[in-house]
Amino acid sequence: MKIRNSALAGIALAATAALGLTACGGSTSPAATVSPSADGQVSGDGITVYNAQHESLTKEWIEAFTKETGIKVTMRQGSDTELSNQIVQEGAASPADVFLTENSPAMAQVENAGLFADVDKATVEQVPAEFRPSTNKWTGIAARSTVLVYDKNKISEDKLPKSMLDLATPEWKGKWAASPSGADFQAIVAALLELKGEAATEEWLKGMKENFKAYKGNSTAMKAVNAGEIDAALIYHYYYYGDQAKTGENSKNVASHYFKNQDPGAFVSVSGGGVLKSSKKAADAQAFLKFITGKQGQEVLKDGTSFEYAIASDVPANDKLVPLKELQAPTVDPAKLNSTTVSELMTKAGLL
Repeated sequence: MKIRNSALAGIALAATAALGLTACGGSTSPAATVSPSADGQVSGDGITVYNAQHESLTKEWIEAFTKETGIKVTMRQGSDTELSNQIVQEGAASPADVFLTENSPAMAQVENAGLFADVDKATVEQVPAEFRPSTNKWTGIAARSTVLVYDKNKISEDKLPKSMLDLATPEWKGKWAASPSGADFQAIVAALLELKGEAATEEWLKGMKENFKAYKGNSTAMKAVNAGEIDAALIYHYYYYGDQAKTGENSKNVASHYFKNQDPGAFVSVSGGGVLKSSKKAADAQAFLKFITGKQGQEVLKDGTSFEYAIASDVPANDKLVPLKELQAPTVDPAKLNSTTVSELMTKAGLL
């Protein structure tokens, strides 16, 4: 299947400019085809995946899926919001068969537009209820935990905040960082909105505006902590583990603080996957979703270098990570995360 590159790129750029949002791992690279293995059998023109997950992770999934099934997959890379806006604008004419994201709000946006088909029962049954929306219009495929990384040379453990909400108090003025334009951070705010309501979220964002320093990207924020530019940063866990697995040069002075106790700062964000209702190759698209949430797909998470959590098919997480059950995350229905209100509140607070 060939994608209308120029038209789609134009829509994507317009949507991104309108919202000013990017995901941490997203890029705007052109569509890339992951070819089947030499002995694989290609089924027709294959399926097209609009991918906002980490490009390297999804390529691993695609290569394994194509080797297993012979079904060719073409991948178009972008950010959560960029691609969700694109799908909504394309509507029933979208060439996408599958949509993968880093966070849930972009999935909820496409779901609310009525563009997802039901997920096959066999796939739903592979994913525990806490890692998929109550509607089953899409499913969780991986997860990531909120964490406060801090300069362990500046902050002792007894001085760490007990709640993410404490970061809005005067005590933390000028001491912490975040990447507010990213889909990762906005998913955390969406969880706060769902857990505490609009008034409390608006108040926290006002305090954040007074206290925090903005960086572009979670990696950059963590590097700033490591370099002593700022005391702490609110990010996702895997930036720390990914750096530690390499040279550790951007995290050697950094430690991780998990809020736990069902605090909004203990939010575990579900990465989503769904099949578009408009897909002309629904069976192959559903097979792909079943594969990545199956044992083989989840073992890519367990054994790979993404350091995201495996969540399905009883595959344990990477043993270097804090076990999911120990994170004491709050219960949040991913289908209820509201990206539109989050954008409005963050804009009102002067954060976007």
